[in-house]
Amino acid sequence: MNIVIQKFGGTSVATEESRNYVIQKIIDIKLKGKMPVVVVSAMGRKGDPYATDTLLQITNTMDLHECLREKDLLMSCGEIISAVVLVTTLLQKGYKAMAFTGGQAGIITDEQFGQAHVLEVNSQTLQKVINEGFIPIVSGFQGISKNGNITTLGRGGSDTTAALLGEALKAESIEIYTDVDGIMTTDPRIYPKAQRIHCLSYNEVFQMADNGARVIHPRAVQIARRANIPLYIKNTFNDSKGTCILHCPVSPIPLVTAIAYRSQRVQISIIDEKVEDEIFFALLAKEGVSIDIINIFPERKVFTIDEECLPLVFALLEKQKINFSYIKDCCKITMIGEGMTGVPGVMAKILRCLKNEHVEILQTADSLMTIACLIYNKDLSRAIKVLHQEFQL
Repeated sequence: MNIVIQKFGGTSVATEESRNYVIQKIIDIKLKGKMPVVVVSAMGRKGDPYATDTLLQITNTMDLHECLREKDLLMSCGEIISAVVLVTTLLQKGYKAMAFTGGQAGIITDEQFGQAHVLEVNSQTLQKVINEGFIPIVSGFQGISKNGNITTLGRGGSDTTAALLGEALKAESIEIYTDVDGIMTTDPRIYPKAQRIHCLSYNEVFQMADNGARVIHPRAVQIARRANIPLYIKNTFNDSKGTCILHCPVSPIPLVTAIAYRSQRVQISIIDEKVEDEIFFALLAKEGVSIDIINIFPERKVFTIDEECLPLVFALLEKQKINFSYIKDCCKITMIGEGMTGVPGVMAKILRCLKNEHVEILQTADSLMTIACLIYNKDLSRAIKVLHQEFQL
């Protein structure tokens, strides 16, 4: 039987009304003669009774910093509740279903609590219940260690669960359901005229997610690409065809497919020739500081960091007695498209477009299929608007 993985996010399972849409999507797959394997997030978002952030608020008066095992145990509860609720609803409608924790579904991890790495996926139990005609409803975002401890997979964990099960079960497709019609050419909150993208390559989606677009977690894209399983981003609440993600992009390949952005960036400039590059950047890595848009010159080094890392980087620079300057309130805006690979003049077009709009560019970086510009936060909306129009997205 052909298996379809369906992952439903928090807004999709938040209320009885929204869950009815979810149930119908599951039944629709059954009516097509296929077997749905469902992955669920915790119900709703912060403030909703069973959302993960809400559960964590219960321990506000306690220090869980040293109790990471117990914190993961608590954080796993929301997804389990969602799974059980969906199972009871499907049973009421006459469909056989069974709820599973991530561990019961065969996701085995190490014990890096809060950000566990998956060691293996044993799909035998799921395959057995599928063969018996049960619809598995799996709690996303979690696994179990070889010592029997419940673990969580970090940000985007439910997307990762869906992709891992798709690979293990050799699914024909993975459907990620949310409250939007698919992947858009840019964030519609920034530019309301953004359009739904019908088809993308894995590489393009990975770059979008990696550069700030909240579409699907990069780990899930990597796994789907590795397994060569088509991904679909769809809306739980309508019948939009969504966005299809495959190895091969659409033809003809557009020059630019989408625009992503990452705000709250800080540009750091080190003006000290005595600093040894490999030693300094190793120190940043040891402290867990991720750096971006890196330019190294004989007389200076320029890179960007997330604003929340600024106090840590300040302390490190001052401890090492390194001369530096910085610019806050920055934003990295990234043009993405496989069509720009090897095409001359794309950077010139971007620079001219932003210059005509009086958007100051602080730094640039490029790769085979991306061109990034560091600008001020205040210019973000105008920059996205003119670039969206210039490249006719």
